[in-house]
Amino acid sequence: MHILMLHNRYLVAGGEDHATAAEVALLKEYGHPVELLEHDNREIEKLGKTRTAFRTVWSPDSHHVIYEKLRTGSFDLLHVQNFFPLWSPSVYYAAERAGVPVVQTLHNYRLMCVNATFFRDGHLCEDCLGKSAPWSGVVHGCYRENRAASAVLATMVGWHKLLGTWKNKVQVYVALTEFAREKYVAGGLPEEKIMVKPNFIHPAPAPGNGGGGYALYVGRLSPEKGIATMLEAWKAAANPIPLKIAGDGPLKDLVLAACSGSSIEYLGSKSPVEVMDLMRAAEFLIFPSECYETMGRTMIEAFAAGTPVVAANVGPPASMVIHGKTGFHYRAADVSALREQVEWCSRHLQEVRSLRGNARKAFEEKYTGKANLEMLLAIYRKALAASSESPSPAQD
Repeated sequence: MHILMLHNRYLVAGGEDHATAAEVALLKEYGHPVELLEHDNREIEKLGKTRTAFRTVWSPDSHHVIYEKLRTGSFDLLHVQNFFPLWSPSVYYAAERAGVPVVQTLHNYRLMCVNATFFRDGHLCEDCLGKSAPWSGVVHGCYRENRAASAVLATMVGWHKLLGTWKNKVQVYVALTEFAREKYVAGGLPEEKIMVKPNFIHPAPAPGNGGGGYALYVGRLSPEKGIATMLEAWKAAANPIPLKIAGDGPLKDLVLAACSGSSIEYLGSKSPVEVMDLMRAAEFLIFPSECYETMGRTMIEAFAAGTPVVAANVGPPASMVIHGKTGFHYRAADVSALREQVEWCSRHLQEVRSLRGNARKAFEEKYTGKANLEMLLAIYRKALAASSESPSPAQD
């Protein structure tokens, strides 16, 4: 199967970038030719805000490039990872014009929420769920606290909903969890077009034994990730296990301030190899996110390392982590609840370590490359079948 894959990279590499690279590598390893075309958000500075805004809604350049690529190539399908902001939904129309089916991975909730997380002013928000367009996000300036930028996104979402783009121009959507799938169905995507396939890690890394005597947080340092709750819980806890924090983001200064005179240590950004080494030695991973995640790749990395996860019980983590078996839950955004869980884990490290086998087993059953490839190919076959049932468009 010959795949053209599209992605728009972020300024700071994150889960979507890693997941895209992993999927490309997995397909190639098993003999499926893949060509990856990428834009990078560093291009925005050169383009300027006005041109970027127009491209977000509809990019003639992207339409032309992708149509010519598909028309002159021998691609079986187009797999879009992230089209925002530089590719735009125009690539779907290019694929339809070329007679090539489209698969779109739903790495976030951008088609329903302008900040893509259902999180506003420190709490969950579903004001725009199921609406014709996320205009409430414009009122509140939900995208980067900027009403003008939020209006561009809301226009993109609303206009393409009116055109029928989301319903008619994609053959299969890929949700990373059942929770994300249910949210997108509530948001108006056709239920029959959404298949669930989690992220994965390949090749499978060797597990660790823990014993490092610390808890670990890995990820973006931003409000929706529950950073403030985590820091306050650790400062309030009695004799907590040391906490190591790896990552970067707008709350970096808050993290640095919390390190002074406490058991918290800031490590800065770490490479994937360094992260896995930290995971193997960690007693548990803390996943305090207070928004609706679509997956939570660091939880998979923790399971691969055999490391239990302490997670806020909101969104996918509530089902990915089995309380008392692969980790523990606590009430999201509740400092006291997290403090109590941290204190318990700190006092009962042997009980926490006894969960390492369960965590690794969860990884082996659900999140390996082999299992993922089978799901991905089934998704591709469904997209091809759906395309063959539709009338062929006229081609130039």
